[in-house]
Amino acid sequence: MTNINTDKLSSARFAQATDAFVEVFTASVDFDKRMAAQDIQGSIAHATMLCACGILTEAERDAIMGGLTHIGAEIANGTFVWSVKQEDVHMNIEARLTDMIGLAGKKLHTGRSRNDQVATDIRLYLRDEIAHITAELARLQAAILDLAEQHADTIMPGFTHLQVAQPITFGHHLMAWFEMLSRDRERLQDCCKRLNVMPLGAAALAGTSYPIDRHMTASLLGFSRPSANSLDSVSDRDFAIEFAAAGSLIMMHLSRFSEELVLWASAQFDFIDIPDAFCTGSSIMPQKKNPDVPELVRGKSGRVTGHLVSLLMLMKSQPLAYNKDNQEDKEPLFDTADTLINCLRAFADMVPHLVAKKANMYQSAKRGFATATDLADYLVRKGMAFRDAHEVVGLAVRLGLATNRDLSELSLAELQSFSDLIDADVFGFLTLEGSVASRQHIGGTAPETVKKAIAAARTQWQAAP
Repeated sequence: MTNINTDKLSSARFAQATDAFVEVFTASVDFDKRMAAQDIQGSIAHATMLCACGILTEAERDAIMGGLTHIGAEIANGTFVWSVKQEDVHMNIEARLTDMIGLAGKKLHTGRSRNDQVATDIRLYLRDEIAHITAELARLQAAILDLAEQHADTIMPGFTHLQVAQPITFGHHLMAWFEMLSRDRERLQDCCKRLNVMPLGAAALAGTSYPIDRHMTASLLGFSRPSANSLDSVSDRDFAIEFAAAGSLIMMHLSRFSEELVLWASAQFDFIDIPDAFCTGSSIMPQKKNPDVPELVRGKSGRVTGHLVSLLMLMKSQPLAYNKDNQEDKEPLFDTADTLINCLRAFADMVPHLVAKKANMYQSAKRGFATATDLADYLVRKGMAFRDAHEVVGLAVRLGLATNRDLSELSLAELQSFSDLIDADVFGFLTLEGSVASRQHIGGTAPETVKKAIAAARTQWQAAP
């Protein structure tokens, strides 16, 4: 009689037991067990479909569903025993099911393979995670809208090249972040459309000879449709790469946001105060208040971008169909989802408590000749060519630098020495308030325009899925 290794459900082909190191090296259960709920969800739908198609009896279906429900409870309460010998989440659950209900448990795998099973589980998992991430994005956006509304008329310097460029309002600046996050939200929803296609029933790579109903299974699991090609079904990880790309863009945006918060909280800018709850001190310098949350989020952006590159490299040389390489897709995906949720949660909790130092913002806007462009525009409206106006204003700025005065602090006679087109009404254009108020077009920084943008954004935010 042939000796058969019966430690595993898939061991009959082998006369020798798996090497102990190889068994651990090739197992994925330590990380893919987090998809247990999705695996059970998929198996219940599969068993329901098999029964409807006459492949399982109602008694077998009920035994399977009851067993899987019980296993789900064991996993939830921590009494389920995971085994490396069973390799992964799928075989662990199936082995436990067979122990519990006997022969019916062995019939569950009819018409499917681990290849289409894991592809389905990952999609179900990511669909759930996208819902959580989108909820945190929406919460952060709501916090930004509230803060922007408070500061629709709070004047601060706008920057290019990190140099004072033109005056804007803090509310307007915050709304730029709202727009970025809106695009992120749209990308996740768009990603979900391509993700929401069901591979189950593709089996190992060629489909199955059993008379299954893939449309029924897709409907039970909330997928838009079953996948169209069995080879692509089991080997496709485009959806995972797309999720990582969307996640990388979210983290890039949070990193830019973080960079500004770190700068603004510094003594050199002193524009904002970050709540103590989101900062730490120094082990040696008692005066320090370090903006650890934005700094850490800025650092974690590289982690998520690295996962995107990892997934691209994982897939770039794989022939059709499924390969063991694809076991390496889960840890980058899991960590990407975890990092996104944690970073968004931290920001959504922190942003409502940011304190804007209005006086410091205002004085900083005055120091960099922020209304120079307004003076040029004034001259153009008086009939001067813009390039000539640019030169005139440059001369006025030079005088301001030499005498340590802002343009609004120069006398009318001094300004008229550069152009006789300048009249007393010029000072209405050289104030910070006049500058921001003049930009009333859609997308501009005028306080009334910002308030309208916030109102429109609230409607958009509430209507978004």
